[in-house]
Amino acid sequence: QVQLVESGGGSVQAGGSLRLSCEVSGYTYIMGWFRQAPGKEREGVATIYPGSGNADYADSVKGRFTISRDNTKNTVYLQMNNLKPEDTAMYYCAADLSTYSVHTRLTPRRYNYWGQGTQVTVSS
Repeated sequence: QVQLVESGGGSVQAGGSLRLSCEVSGYTYIMGWFRQAPGKEREGVATIYPGSGNADYADSVKGRFTISRDNTKNTVYLQMNNLKPEDTAMYYCAADLSTYSVHTRLTPRRYNYWGQGTQVTVSS
């Protein structure tokens, strides 16, 4: 059973930075960060294959967010720089064991394990 615990959310002003952490228990093949704002669907932000470090990003965060992993600590990070008010959302860490899926890596349905979420609020 994979368990995910997020931390690091908070409130910042536009242009500020935050780093989210996701501590994971157990093996995972792929991990991702997703976010969901009130009244909106959950959307993919960034994904990573922990084994290779290969990462992918949503266009809206490219150049501002960086996903990384520390396999010695079983932790995946999301460094968020130059935050904008539209980045305000609940952020979720997700993971899956499957090496293959019909869903793309930034699609929530690709993942079967989810954390409880951490709130990020960016004020203008």
